[in-house]
Amino acid sequence: MQKYPAYIVIFLAYVLGGSSLVMFGAFCYVGSLHLVRLGLNESGILFFDCFLSLAFFLQHSGMVRKSFRRFLSRFIPEAYVSAFYAISSGIVLFAVIIFWQESSSTVATAKDALRLLIRAIFAASIVGFYWGTKALGFFDPYGVSAILNHLRGKKPKETPLTISGPYRWVRHPLYLFVLLMIWSCPDLTFDRLLFNVLWTVWIYIGALLEERDLVADFGEAYREYKRKVPMLIPWRIYPSWPE
Repeated sequence: MQKYPAYIVIFLAYVLGGSSLVMFGAFCYVGSLHLVRLGLNESGILFFDCFLSLAFFLQHSGMVRKSFRRFLSRFIPEAYVSAFYAISSGIVLFAVIIFWQESSSTVATAKDALRLLIRAIFAASIVGFYWGTKALGFFDPYGVSAILNHLRGKKPKETPLTISGPYRWVRHPLYLFVLLMIWSCPDLTFDRLLFNVLWTVWIYIGALLEERDLVADFGEAYREYKRKVPMLIPWRIYPSWPE
C-alpha cells in the first residue's frame, strides 16, 4: 500500500476501534441506548439480541486466530491485518450497540447504597482497565504500530512476556475488569441479563483460547506463570507473582 492509503487505514482503525469501545463502555453503564426500535415482542427481542452477540463473537474470535490471519495475509499485506481486524471489530460492535433491543421486563433493580456501590465498582473497573493497559508497556489494539513500521521499513519488535501491575494477581486482568463493567449495572432487564451471561461465557472461552496461543509463543515461561497466577479471579490479597 502507498503512504496515504495507509494513513486512511490508521485513521479508520483509531476512529472505529476507539469510538466503538467508548460506546461499549456507555452501553455497559446505562444499558440499551435505544437508537433503533424494531417493535419486537419479548421473545423476538431476546432472539435478536442473542444473534447480535453471536455475530460479534464469531467475528472477533474468528479473525483473531492465527490461521485466519495467515489466510487474510494472502490478500492484504501482513502489517495491515491487525488494523483490518480492529476496523472490522469496531463495525460489528457498533452494530451490536446500535441495534440492541431492550426488554420491558426487569429482573432486579438496585437502589440507594447498593446502587452507589455498583456504580463505584464500574468506575473502579475503568481505572483498573487503564492500569492493565499501562502495565503492558506496549499496547496497540488497533494495529497501528505494525503499519508504521512497515512504512518506515522497520521490523516489528518481539512482544515480551510482561508480568507487572495487575498481571501479578491474575493472568487476564483486562478481561476481569471488562467482566466487572458488564455486571456493574444496577438495572437488570432480561436483555441485559442475557447480555451479561453470553458475554461472560464468551470472555471465559476467549481467555482459554488465548492461553493456548500464549503457551505456544512463550513456552515454559508462560506455563510457570499459569501454575502460580490464577486466570481471572485473584485468590489472595497479595500478588501471586513477585516483582
